[in-house]
Amino acid sequence: MRRTASTTRTRGLIGLLFLVLALLAACTSEQPGTAGGQGAPGGSGGGTQAEEPAKAKLVASPAVDAVDVPPGEPVKITVTEGAIDSVELLSPEGKAVPGKVAADKLSWTSAEVLGYAKKYSYAAAATGSDGKKVELKGAFTTLKPAKTPRATINPADNATVGVGMPISVKFPEGKVTDKAAVEKALKVDTSSPVEGSWAWLNDQQVDWRPQEYWPAGTKVTVTAKLYGLAYGGGAYGKADLSTKFTIGRNQVVKVNTPDHKMNVYRDGAVVATYPSSNGKDADPDLNTPNGTLIVMQKDPVGDFSNPKYGYTNVMKKWAVRISNHGEFIHENNDNRANIGKANTSHGCVNLLEADAKAYFDSALIGDPVEITGSKASMPTTSDVYDWLIPWGQWQKMSALR
Repeated sequence: MRRTASTTRTRGLIGLLFLVLALLAACTSEQPGTAGGQGAPGGSGGGTQAEEPAKAKLVASPAVDAVDVPPGEPVKITVTEGAIDSVELLSPEGKAVPGKVAADKLSWTSAEVLGYAKKYSYAAAATGSDGKKVELKGAFTTLKPAKTPRATINPADNATVGVGMPISVKFPEGKVTDKAAVEKALKVDTSSPVEGSWAWLNDQQVDWRPQEYWPAGTKVTVTAKLYGLAYGGGAYGKADLSTKFTIGRNQVVKVNTPDHKMNVYRDGAVVATYPSSNGKDADPDLNTPNGTLIVMQKDPVGDFSNPKYGYTNVMKKWAVRISNHGEFIHENNDNRANIGKANTSHGCVNLLEADAKAYFDSALIGDPVEITGSKASMPTTSDVYDWLIPWGQWQKMSALR
């Protein structure tokens, strides 16, 4: 049959129509999740649902890219709606910083202090309550302090001291301006309850003493968490400090200067009485001043030269320092004529040699020495004047009151 032009055009139009329909069908199948592909509610649409986000969320402290992080604060990774699987915290040298996952697996905390001016990286993984895994990776940088002054603590480890001994934390290389922050980092633990308080004697020294003398036999532990702590003025703590010491027997020396004698008490009872010659009564500058002092130092031989008063190369035995104002308890057989009879010293408590030796052997650093009866009082210029300050005033010298 002969093909006509109209027949050819008709077949061409039909072919074109099928091609358009095929293209439309192809476009629809390549776009799942569109409104047309989801179908009516309850129907069986041909599209796919968007995947739900994981429920678990990991959070780090310090945060990712944090700077000037205090190295004394622990790193902590926490998770919500899930459980921690693993955490790795690495130093700049690639060394793992130890840490521990909590029993409930909701957090991980570092167990080692960090270094100053260092960049640390962490990677954490957790599994959510929906079974999906999540990860967190990041890094932070610790602060670079302007200075890290050292500190000291006294009494020293394993010392046995007298019942008047204060605890002293000193900052010899600079002043502390944030005293409250430092004081919060100090802790005193005792084997039996003891009422006491910290007090700032100056910008470079804070002492703790009990309200009353220490109970004999008390075990004391002091911790000072100073590393990474801001002292103020750009200074940060160089290192933590700690000490453990014991309070010895209760021994107290009492000197009423007009009596020309020195009494030694143990547990409140007199165990020894020694004749003495004390500071000159007529001259307040040469009195043995009133006040409660403590034994600070013991030397078998002490140099008591004082050119101001015309004597040099004066060496005396069994010297027990009780202040940095110049007062000692010591042997002075050269003054034996006045010992027990008259006060003729320049402020020290003079004893006969045998008595001075006996007392020297019995004394502990920190033993209280109570002096009364003089015309002058001890000034608060000695290194240890804690017991010269009334308790109420002492409490107000705390930065936390």
